[in-house]
Amino acid sequence: MFERVFRLRENGTDVKTEVIAGVTTFMTMAYIIFVQPAILSGPMSAQSPGGGDFFGSVMVATCLSAAIATFIMAFVANYPIALASGMGENVFFAITVVTMMGVPWQVALAAIFISGILCTILTVSKARNLIMDAIPPSLKNAIAAGIGFFIAFLGMQHCGIIVGNPATMVSITRFADNPLYIKPFVLSVIGLILISFMMSFRIKGAVLWGMLITAIIGIPMGVIKTDVLKEWQAIPSIAPTFLKLDFRGLFTIEMVTVIIVFFLTDMFDMIGTLIGVAKRANLLDNQGRLVRAQKAFFADSIGSVFGSLLGTSTVTSYIESAAGVQAGGRTGMTGLIAGLLFILAIFVSPIAKMIGGGYMIMPEGAATPIFLYPITGPVLIIVGILMVKAMIDVNWDDITDALPAFLIFIGIPLSFSISDGLALGLISYPIVKILAGRHKEVSWLIYILAALFIVRFFFVK
Repeated sequence: MFERVFRLRENGTDVKTEVIAGVTTFMTMAYIIFVQPAILSGPMSAQSPGGGDFFGSVMVATCLSAAIATFIMAFVANYPIALASGMGENVFFAITVVTMMGVPWQVALAAIFISGILCTILTVSKARNLIMDAIPPSLKNAIAAGIGFFIAFLGMQHCGIIVGNPATMVSITRFADNPLYIKPFVLSVIGLILISFMMSFRIKGAVLWGMLITAIIGIPMGVIKTDVLKEWQAIPSIAPTFLKLDFRGLFTIEMVTVIIVFFLTDMFDMIGTLIGVAKRANLLDNQGRLVRAQKAFFADSIGSVFGSLLGTSTVTSYIESAAGVQAGGRTGMTGLIAGLLFILAIFVSPIAKMIGGGYMIMPEGAATPIFLYPITGPVLIIVGILMVKAMIDVNWDDITDALPAFLIFIGIPLSFSISDGLALGLISYPIVKILAGRHKEVSWLIYILAALFIVRFFFVK
């Protein structure tokens, strides 16, 4: 059955490899199950005191929307890419729109619904395919490498290797000043060495085995807390957020701007992640195109629509899917397994929380706790290393290709946004081509995208 549905042999894989890849993908992104409700539930509760268990409701909504979107990606597009509520989009929803702008969260969910419908319309019209195909090869390679740099940067943060620094933005952790980082850092290094060792000997499932062994080692170290297993409870009710959309508050200039931001961020995050993961999995054809891109785009647009109905923010593809690709995932069966685990997490969330929920520390003088992820952090570093090599294929001898590619590569991690990093490249690409007298090399779509990004930076808050 799996062979017939996912064409495993044709894609050079098998059931065992896909299962391992699916578990790996889920474990590297399981943090969203707890991070998402932590971000959204506070502003929701503040606006609706006594409205119920928003944390539990958003958690269930997050798991279900992730499963639905990932199943669509698996069965419709047959790609090993998992989706869930996007980091960045959730902060914009909770902090900027709901808290700072004072927009009722029900209206904000309606805005996500509309942005999802707009993405679906663009997908049906094949406009998103045209956009993706219009991006030149050098920039596609830069996107893949930039995402790799971004993933590795996230991994180093999750491991406690890099911390925030007011003077320099970031710096290497000084353990004399931050002794609480020592245990998770040591466990992260153990995980990094274990995974690297097993990969060097080409052990199948090295990433997954490395995570599991690291988690076991972390128990006696006190980094992996087994006491969360005592938190078994009934499945939280989704009633507080289910079908609570309010469309009446959308008819303002302010909310039109919010919809545009949700729409553009989702569209370009999806395009960037698809290119990055597909490049790593060798899923692009000889012309650098993703053959079933239109089908893949349905996953995030429909996922966002369902997510808003369930009660969570924009759903998009996850760069952590590259961890599953590294574990050998090549088909939608990887997504099938990841999606099933998202559903299972609703019932056994304490286990998911034990491994993927993170290790909380409270440094002296900090206003809020910091979460480190010593089990999944090393995986992100490894995957980042492997993706960065795409920079080799950038045409460095041509400055009109090299400059935009470099801006994408450096812009994605430094802006902490795939879409913003992509914007730097797509704005600069036509400019340098025009100045070099080579404007005919630029697709008309790139000119339109550059103009849209310029408008967004100057006029969209």
